[in-house]
Amino acid sequence: MTPSSAHPSPRARGETAATKRWEKWTYWPLTGLALLWVIVYTAQVVGDVRGTWQGVTGIFMLAAQLVFAGDYLIRLMWAAPRGSWFRHHLLDLAVVFVPTLRPVRLLGALTRLASFTRTVGSSLRAELLIYGIGSVLLLIWQVSLVVLQAERHAPGANILTFGDAVWWAFCTVTTVGYGDYAPVTVVGRVAAVVLMAGGVVLVGLIVATISSWASERVSHARRREPASTVQGDDPTPPSR
Repeated sequence: MTPSSAHPSPRARGETAATKRWEKWTYWPLTGLALLWVIVYTAQVVGDVRGTWQGVTGIFMLAAQLVFAGDYLIRLMWAAPRGSWFRHHLLDLAVVFVPTLRPVRLLGALTRLASFTRTVGSSLRAELLIYGIGSVLLLIWQVSLVVLQAERHAPGANILTFGDAVWWAFCTVTTVGYGDYAPVTVVGRVAAVVLMAGGVVLVGLIVATISSWASERVSHARRREPASTVQGDDPTPPSR
């Protein structure tokens, strides 16, 4: 795999001077807004906010999503070619509907460490591992909130606290499935399907990446062994 195939050029991704300037100006403000969205949504669900404060938090989250939608449309309008930009920025489209995903981009900073960039292969594996683990944790967090919000006041539900929701989400994403907690609402079950589907893909990605890294380490260790050790030769000279 060549560097160009692992990381397509900006032109191949549909980036232009205008889109790069816009992203440079808005990257950190929008990331901060996304983190604030996560905090507000978490407080709303865990605190079971009602009345005036529920309206305030709802308006804030809607306004934040409109900002993300505007950012996406502006960059799409300035991109060239737009089809290529669209294909390489599906995560940005998902952020419009699920702002929890935007902090995933912060994980990319870890891949810039020197230990992750010695070779193209190791850099790519490190990036996949970091993004995989981060995505799993964010998926668990988001689905736990959605399920808790849907289940808390439903008749016959047993997911009544955030701790219950997180425990259920971890059991579901790892396919353990103890069965002590289960959603009973339509929204909760749809969220469970999303968690199961996403969890299988992301956990599989993590396992495959770790296996690839371990295989490479074993291969390097074998190549460093002396030829006599590999062939099983006796290093002592024969007696006369």
